[in-house]
Amino acid sequence: MTKHDQILAHIESLPVGDKISVRGIAKMLSVSEGTAYRAIKEAENVGLVSTIQRVGTIRIETKTKENIKNLTFKEIVKIIDGDVLAGKKGLKKPLDKFIIGAMTEKSMLRYITPGALMIVGDREGVQRLALNNGAAVLLTGGFEVSQDIIDLADEVKMPILRTSHDTFTVGMLINRAISDQMIKKDIVLVEDIQTPESETCYMTTKDTVEDYVKLVEKTGYTRFPVVNKSNRLVGMVTAKDVSDKSLTQSIEKVMTKDPRHAKSHMSVASIGHQMIWDGLEIIPVVEDDLTLVGIISRQDVMRTVQLAQKQPQAAHKLTDHITNQIVEKEMPEKGDAIFTFVVTPQMINNLGTLSFGVLNQIISSVVRSTMLSRYNFHSVIEQSSLYYFKLIQMDSEIEIRTQVIEVGRRSGKVEVSVYKDNIVSAKAIAVCQLMDPV
Repeated sequence: MTKHDQILAHIESLPVGDKISVRGIAKMLSVSEGTAYRAIKEAENVGLVSTIQRVGTIRIETKTKENIKNLTFKEIVKIIDGDVLAGKKGLKKPLDKFIIGAMTEKSMLRYITPGALMIVGDREGVQRLALNNGAAVLLTGGFEVSQDIIDLADEVKMPILRTSHDTFTVGMLINRAISDQMIKKDIVLVEDIQTPESETCYMTTKDTVEDYVKLVEKTGYTRFPVVNKSNRLVGMVTAKDVSDKSLTQSIEKVMTKDPRHAKSHMSVASIGHQMIWDGLEIIPVVEDDLTLVGIISRQDVMRTVQLAQKQPQAAHKLTDHITNQIVEKEMPEKGDAIFTFVVTPQMINNLGTLSFGVLNQIISSVVRSTMLSRYNFHSVIEQSSLYYFKLIQMDSEIEIRTQVIEVGRRSGKVEVSVYKDNIVSAKAIAVCQLMDPV
């Protein structure tokens, strides 16, 4: 095993959350800092570690990205913890909708469509009706089916699934899976907006400052990724890098090495956060081996984030359930705002009082609403300090007051006070990053 492989094996053996450094790895394993640096970079590319701003390089849990574009009957089997009785050739077909067979056969016929899933018990007539009309069958209660129904399922290539769960539980599980799928579809990824490599302007390490000047004149841009002969990202070059440099100077000598980069599976929101914080106009998009596959621009990211925030939500997340109950009152003073919120049973902890996490979400939401309504800025909460003085009981109506302390070009600071019966119950200071004006 090479030293490089030894370092990777050591990193993989570390507990999730451990912090590592080039110097620490080099000292522990008796290798050069250069060798340690290259191994840590590869560990980051394969998802073993992640570098977090102002924190350092942290061992993270390796996760396989789920990419279910369509919920198939095969996924339904896993969700309901069931088994397949027949029609296995249809397992890869996508689920269109599910129907609960609680009506007469004549009444339910108009609801059965190809690709649907009929949830029913031991009613053989309904099972046959569903299969003859292109729908799959899910048996609840662990019932058996006749050989005729099994043969029919195999003939029409639509599955018959079985579970021991009752109909209510099955409907809830499938509905939750469909909702989760819709939420995932709402998350815009880098690959959805990136400019492909074939349309990307970039430079190579063999180019010169003169080549950079010509490319600027041709494209009108001033920032370009730099790749090596294998088309792998090695740097970025900007007007600042080539200022006062000789036209014959190599780009490799003046470029900024190890630039920030994104990967296609990352969310646009997370990259937007990074671009705002670092003041980046473009970020190269790379594969795991740093092969350049395109770029994304700050303008495209901001436009996408703002458009996503304006779109109606097809599926509700937990945060939607909280923020939908926040009501803003009209305030005459610019920069200040007052909101009200009623604590429902879903918002409490095991003590019957408002959950700390829910309170944090309320504060984040009112800060974003304040920056949007008062200054026309979308914002991302960077950090907040919350002091919870008095426990807030279920069914309480609370009042949240915000006061903008300062607003800069990229960030804002807001003080938040939470009142119950005109008595301060909590206070917070939130710092947020500001996106481009709406």
